[in-house]
Amino acid sequence: MEQKKAPRPGVRLDRRAILRLMTAMPAGALFSGTQRASAAPQEIAAKIASQEAPAPYLPKIFNPSEWKTVHVLCDLIIPADERSVSATAAGVPEFIDDWLDFKHGNLLSTIRGGLTWLDMECNRLFGADFIDSTTSQRKQILDRIAYPKKATREDASAVAFFNHFRDLVVNGFFTSEIGIRDLPYLGNEPQSEWRGCPASVLTQLGLVSKSTNS
Repeated sequence: MEQKKAPRPGVRLDRRAILRLMTAMPAGALFSGTQRASAAPQEIAAKIASQEAPAPYLPKIFNPSEWKTVHVLCDLIIPADERSVSATAAGVPEFIDDWLDFKHGNLLSTIRGGLTWLDMECNRLFGADFIDSTTSQRKQILDRIAYPKKATREDASAVAFFNHFRDLVVNGFFTSEIGIRDLPYLGNEPQSEWRGCPASVLTQLGLVSKSTNS
């Protein structure tokens, strides 16, 4: 799904923006004197920026309480670090909401059920919803369901929820523009020549023997 990008700071305008501006403003406003013309680029950029600023995202699947929990959970799975921003800054909650709106079915039921379980379990143990619990309390809950081999049978459904949710977060982040730069992903870029996969990588994957490579 194509996403509109807000214009970058500055006064550089593309052809579509210029045409839209010319139809929206009187000609005299653009060409009526040296002083007015010199101020026009900044005014034009500000006008277009205000017109193209994206509206706040309105979730299609999650209710307000679930939406807050999704944001908190996304950033616990992929927090900001010295390399990149957090999952929410990369638009992962929006990706998850849009994906679940498209998929529906059992996955949606699993995710919504898991979010409800988080609140119920936190209320049972700590007397507060997941988003209102402390950092250590959230960690205590997530440690129970983040490692399937260590989880109890009673937490099996919550483990399945967290596995699915974590997959969505990772997929959403590393298919975003920010996540692709974080990898770094080397595809979709012109190459002056193609040298193939490095021999050391092929050897590590077992596709070329060390004796052949040496």
